[in-house]
Amino acid sequence: MKKIVVTGLGLITPIGNDTETTWKNLIKGKSGIAQIKGFDTSAYPTKIGGEVKNFQCNAAEPKALRRMDNFVQFALQASSEAIKNSGLEIEKENKERIGVIIGAGIGGLRVIEQQYSVLLSSGPTRVSPLLIPMLIPDMAAGQIAINFGLRGPNFATVSACASGAHALAVSFELLNSGRADVIISGGTESCITPLGLAGFCTMKALSTKNDLPEKASRPFDKMRDGFVMGEGAGIVVLETEEHAKKRNAGIYAEFIGYGMSCDAYHITAPDTEGYGPFLAIKSAIENSHVDISEIDYINAHGTSTQLNDKSETKAIKKLFGEKAYNVPVSSIKSMVGHQLGAAGAVEFIVTILTAVHGIIPPTINYEFPDTECDLDYVPNKAREKNVRIALSNSFGFGGHNISLAIKKYIR
Repeated sequence: MKKIVVTGLGLITPIGNDTETTWKNLIKGKSGIAQIKGFDTSAYPTKIGGEVKNFQCNAAEPKALRRMDNFVQFALQASSEAIKNSGLEIEKENKERIGVIIGAGIGGLRVIEQQYSVLLSSGPTRVSPLLIPMLIPDMAAGQIAINFGLRGPNFATVSACASGAHALAVSFELLNSGRADVIISGGTESCITPLGLAGFCTMKALSTKNDLPEKASRPFDKMRDGFVMGEGAGIVVLETEEHAKKRNAGIYAEFIGYGMSCDAYHITAPDTEGYGPFLAIKSAIENSHVDISEIDYINAHGTSTQLNDKSETKAIKKLFGEKAYNVPVSSIKSMVGHQLGAAGAVEFIVTILTAVHGIIPPTINYEFPDTECDLDYVPNKAREKNVRIALSNSFGFGGHNISLAIKKYIR
């Protein structure tokens, strides 16, 4: 087995359009949830979301950007930051040995809505010839490769809210197999649109705490009433340790393993006993060749829904037993909302930063304890802690479960 390391980070979130700003706001416990400004929500039961604010993509020319849906632009900008952050000089590298694997749970929903409106109002001949290449989820990976001239393995992973995490796991395997030296990997999403919001509203999956948007996302809290839609992207530069050392790269963390499973239970609801998540977390620990006692922190999926938070808590307790109460668990969805296909990658980056800085971001809005969610959720304030090994959990509609494991890197 090769050592796989993380050398570059890029983030676009509702609380920052780069990694540094996002991290500073996370440890401050700042919420990015507000009234949705992108369209009129007066007819919707939920009027709040975690929109990316004041975003401007400077990673491509304006003409090229007009051919990209927001989810692609987010990924491209975050990739540009991650590559720059890694010190990777692409022009000096063998571009055939650099891959791009980017997850997206839904893809270009916004452009679908816009062009369907054109179809209804003006007929089929007026629909943009760019509709299909703008909406398909693999276009984030494709556009990043085109932009940087990367000819290695290139595709998308689509597994709902686990998409970004699955992209990272696939990248781990490709690097280990020798198929690439470097992979730009992560997840992206931008589905806070009229149709996207309507779909989740009619599922009754969303919080309706419209009068207190910053308090609406409250993972593990007894008063939680649904998740809050978010958007953004999380992209990392992954490479073999050998390759990173050859170019004298700075290394943030080692990506030591992952675990996957399926609930095989329901298309949207999680396994009420948490057995699917339990299998994924257990597999991640085993795959990483560490002992369960070495886990210092868990970045939870923690959506702020009644069923998910109970299920994840049960999974952790089932695996860790009484030791579960000694492992800090927190959910950044309390601050950025649920970023869907981007969530797993964004949270992977945050887990890495937790180890790098020795600070655990809090679960804000934790005010009313739930007897069925009784672990240490790092309530309301960031906590200093030496985090050496940590897990990041992601679970998606369809019963897709994945847990990623990272280790603090010491040269």
